[in-house]
Amino acid sequence: MPIRQPFLHDLVVVLRAPVQAWSDRGGQIREDGAQGVFRGDVRVLSHAVITVDGDEPEALSHLLDGSGRAVFTSALRSVAAPTADPQLLLERAREAVGDDLVETLVLRSALPTTARVRVEVAVASDLAGLEDVKGGVRPDLVAPSAELRWRRGGTSARLDADDADVLVDGARVRLRWDVEVPADGEQRLTWALRTDDAAPVVAPTSRPIGALAGRVRTDDPALRRLAERSLGDLDGLLMATRDLPDDAFLAAGAPWFFTLFGRDTLWAARMLVPLHPGLAASTLRVLASRQGIRTDPETAEQPGKILHEVRAEAMVMPGENAGRGLHLPPVYYGTVDATFLWVVVLTEAWRAGMPDDEVRALLPALEAALGWMRDHSDPDGDGFAEYADDGGRGLANQGWKDSGDSIRFADGSLADGPIALAEVQGYAHEAALAGAELLDAFGRPGGGQWRAWAAALSTRFRAAFWCEDALGAYPALALDARKERVDGVASNMGHLLGTGLLDEDETATVAARLLHPTMFSGHGIRTLSSDNGGYWPWRYHCGSVWTHDTAVVVDGLRRTGHVDAAATVARGLLRAAEGFDHRMPELFAGLDDSVFPPSPYPASCRPQAWAAASVVPVARALGAL
Repeated sequence: MPIRQPFLHDLVVVLRAPVQAWSDRGGQIREDGAQGVFRGDVRVLSHAVITVDGDEPEALSHLLDGSGRAVFTSALRSVAAPTADPQLLLERAREAVGDDLVETLVLRSALPTTARVRVEVAVASDLAGLEDVKGGVRPDLVAPSAELRWRRGGTSARLDADDADVLVDGARVRLRWDVEVPADGEQRLTWALRTDDAAPVVAPTSRPIGALAGRVRTDDPALRRLAERSLGDLDGLLMATRDLPDDAFLAAGAPWFFTLFGRDTLWAARMLVPLHPGLAASTLRVLASRQGIRTDPETAEQPGKILHEVRAEAMVMPGENAGRGLHLPPVYYGTVDATFLWVVVLTEAWRAGMPDDEVRALLPALEAALGWMRDHSDPDGDGFAEYADDGGRGLANQGWKDSGDSIRFADGSLADGPIALAEVQGYAHEAALAGAELLDAFGRPGGGQWRAWAAALSTRFRAAFWCEDALGAYPALALDARKERVDGVASNMGHLLGTGLLDEDETATVAARLLHPTMFSGHGIRTLSSDNGGYWPWRYHCGSVWTHDTAVVVDGLRRTGHVDAAATVARGLLRAAEGFDHRMPELFAGLDDSVFPPSPYPASCRPQAWAAASVVPVARALGAL
């Protein structure tokens, strides 16, 4: 049976870590797709449908107030009115507050007489795990306890509506109010879902990011709205671990990645360094606290390695990973790039003002990360960082393009692993130089050795990765198991800009190829060239445009002096943002902007930390930061 991953593009989300609520555009939550209220990786409520006198309200509009609150306005037509105008309205305000989800229902009337109505909220829960929701599985409903509580393991949720009549029919609960709405007046009702987790992996924390939106100085209303929406969304993604409650980091995204992810969290923190270097510092500490200390093929842990993701339970997805199936343990280290990025972000945070004593406390973790680079990142000793799923049940691809079909030759055929990705060599080069800088600055040995290591890597890369097609030379996407160049033209090359791996002429060559119409859609950089045999605009990593990927290219172009090209691509992203109500999605279709408006990838996460953080590279390229 094919996977029916739920579409998200037409849903409305309210979130404040660790709670998120997904509904239709009228505010109703139904037993359908990804709709529901989630605490961590458990859907604690799968149904919350309002009726008034037995009829569902008719949706008119919705308004997002930051990431944590939405107001849905609907017309109520069960009460006779003297004209065809909608004269009895329902405003359904939904807000994530701490561990809870609270709804305030306001019935507003312009009728000449009192309206007597029966309001009901039908509620149910299936306690589905996130992997079932993502896989399109619909579990049976679960009956609540006598206290109107649902529980799965340590996660629970309880209904709270003291002023309502409560009717329980098996697994379904109805909250009922018989109310009078005064003429030209209003009536207000409230109900809430109180959630709890006895042993949370992640927890709420302070939220200082949204207030920084004013730092983006611009007269462009589109950029101003993008900054406000993006930084507000990042507030909703802020969380902490139980062990380090004062150290905030950004969850990767909603709904599927609402937890700590090494690569995603680091990229988002790195983009935000110009606005919030303190977030980078706390992110680095959280990841260092879980740095690998042993070798374990099942979890992909190795000494000094930075993790990929953390969850309360194993993530089991039988149909994912190009049909191989997926079984990720609760703490999983299957990422080839997070360790390099950790070193780079530490150095950039220090340059931006991270206090020396905080950096000094992380020097043992830095030396362990450099040790992983030296001892484990190149298992076959050919001089390039590479990955393979040694456990057999993890991610087949362990770069940021981690779907099973993402690494393709120019004819569209798939490469066999182990894989050495082009951009990972750039990260490694940058990390070696960054690590050397810190070792020197803090009086530690080894700086000279790491600079020599970086220089040798640059020479090897130049010999092994460059290839040519009808449009000229470019770096290959990767080397495959046979050390052959995977000659697909892909956005990965854009991540090399600014890493120091390329010389000036090579940088100019890469910049020109990225701006070619086969790569630049007008809205962003395609993940795979439109002339590749495997290209499809809605393919996850093979033709779509990823917001953060394009933003990395924008920043690389700016850092290497290609400021006009950087501004051109940044303006493309800004135009795309207008098509998504200024909430940039994880990814969208790689269609030509001269023919098509921005088109959603329907299963794209939003908000997504690195997509929201991309407003910073965009603002810098446009001179607004």
